[in-house]
Amino acid sequence: MTPSQATHQPTSATGPNAEDGPMPYLALVFPGQGSQHHGMGTHVAELSPAANKVFSDADAILDADVSRLCFTSSDEELEDTQKTQPALFTTSLAHLAYLRERLEEMGRKLVPTLIAGHSLGQYSAAVAANAIDFSDGLRLVQERGRIMADWAKNRPGGLAALLGLSDDDVAEICDDAGTEGTVAVAVYNCPGQVVVSGDIDAIETTMKLARDRGGRVRRLPISVPSHTPLMRDAARELARFSEQLRYRDPNPPLVSSISARLLTTASEVRDELSNQLCAAVQWANCVMAMRDEGIHRFVEVGPGQALTNLFRRITGEVEALSTDAASGDDLRELAGPVPSTSAAAGRKNGS
Repeated sequence: MTPSQATHQPTSATGPNAEDGPMPYLALVFPGQGSQHHGMGTHVAELSPAANKVFSDADAILDADVSRLCFTSSDEELEDTQKTQPALFTTSLAHLAYLRERLEEMGRKLVPTLIAGHSLGQYSAAVAANAIDFSDGLRLVQERGRIMADWAKNRPGGLAALLGLSDDDVAEICDDAGTEGTVAVAVYNCPGQVVVSGDIDAIETTMKLARDRGGRVRRLPISVPSHTPLMRDAARELARFSEQLRYRDPNPPLVSSISARLLTTASEVRDELSNQLCAAVQWANCVMAMRDEGIHRFVEVGPGQALTNLFRRITGEVEALSTDAASGDDLRELAGPVPSTSAAAGRKNGS
């Protein structure tokens, strides 16, 4: 997608959001499964009362000890997708609450131009864009994890990261490995880094063929062949649950991580959150689409810095930081200068 194809125009630093002070063309991005780790929610909960409330709210909504998963669960326990998904979703939105809280302390307001998420992160993004309530988003993520876990029992699969190969090489490898079962690219992270997903035998063959071509491979600790057509029935089941929830038009728009298009309506967001379960994640295209929309600063909101590191591989023309590693000075620069006293007074008087 090019800027001329989009229906949304980025918010100018001197446009409608100028009352909040000048901010850069800013996108918030939320990490997906794989960014979880032991103790991932502890630090942000200690830093921020607002973040701590997100964890306690999650416990109450699901009537479960979600916060324990975020604070003290082992890495092995977090390999269980039914536990990982609600925990990572909650931790990412706790980071968002912390970011908003810190900026408000500086007299600023967080006003992103676009929002996007990588795989599971798109659910966090939908909440951040006010397209769905936190409580409904958490229940949807819990159901997603349950459906995926049930699917893995009925037809176990696997995922593997392939590094150092071209997309054409990977396509040929998947074709050759198809004699052992279904395998396809599930995630296009950046040039030379993809994730393949499918039946176990086909994944094993794919990994061998990738090594034979000089690629590096890494088996991922996930047993569900997500983001492939194998999950089509699972996506339909998730869609039936999603239909019961209330969606709103996102503000600001979301960027689809499967088509790289701007999502501006409630129905588009609903479809995205269901369909992505059986569609490949086009993260590199998503990032480039945001850059083409004028975004030059990205903030990764959640645990880890996986997306921040990918930005450097996708495009070196943007700034990126992670809330998990950002200092107070980083956040102050993100916010831009605080409006002058005279400007604030003018707004108060209606001028």
